[in-house]
Amino acid sequence: MRRLFFPRMAVVVSASVCAVMAAKVPVAQHAKGVDWVLDNLLTIGGHKVSVVGSPRVVQTPVGAAVEFNGSTDGLFVDANPIEGLATFTVEALIEPAADGPPEQRFLHLSETGSDNRLMMEMRLLPDRAWCLDTFLRHGEASLTLIDRERTHPAGSWPAVALTFDGKTMAHFVDGVRELAGDVAFKTLGAGRTSIGVRQNLVSWFKGRIRLIRFTPAVLSVDELMKRPTLPGGPTLLATTERSRNRSEASDE
Repeated sequence: MRRLFFPRMAVVVSASVCAVMAAKVPVAQHAKGVDWVLDNLLTIGGHKVSVVGSPRVVQTPVGAAVEFNGSTDGLFVDANPIEGLATFTVEALIEPAADGPPEQRFLHLSETGSDNRLMMEMRLLPDRAWCLDTFLRHGEASLTLIDRERTHPAGSWPAVALTFDGKTMAHFVDGVRELAGDVAFKTLGAGRTSIGVRQNLVSWFKGRIRLIRFTPAVLSVDELMKRPTLPGGPTLLATTERSRNRSEASDE
């Protein structure tokens, strides 16, 4: 058992959470990318996980996923999966809850020793709807993409994505490009990742996350993950179908 301490907070990781069922939906891996499958609380993408609060592994129509309570649950990984990438695509398969807080950061990548970062967020709106909110910052350059008129129903499994081609940042929901803009974002160095919360322990996410995918290129719309066909039908992406076995991943 491993403990991580934050002010006024004790964190416990239990080995019992490893006893999860096989995923019901196959997880595809892009030939040049990497999948972080959230089906346990011990390792993600071959990296050890530090757990904040009491997130839990649950079975869903798209396979095992981690459920966050929106107030105290988060995961931390001492790795920056976009380290050294001049261009990239970051995707996530998430299920936002209908009763979470207004501002929720479900993914935060940061560079050690700086404020340079990537964040993927959502804003919960009236009528059980939400909108995507994405952010890049490097030095004095930053860009936020958000449109509260582009809403999506909570309680479903959308695939969200952020791309950067060296000049232009864009974000997508279920393969549909919603917003884009230019930003002088530069390559990030080594750092860390938080899932389900911002790294300073605010803006907690309520809902479930099945998968986060990192690709060192800008994927086309046809290559992006799409909303799974439920129940039981995988439509996670249009490239090579193969399950990712985390036992094959090295612990970095």
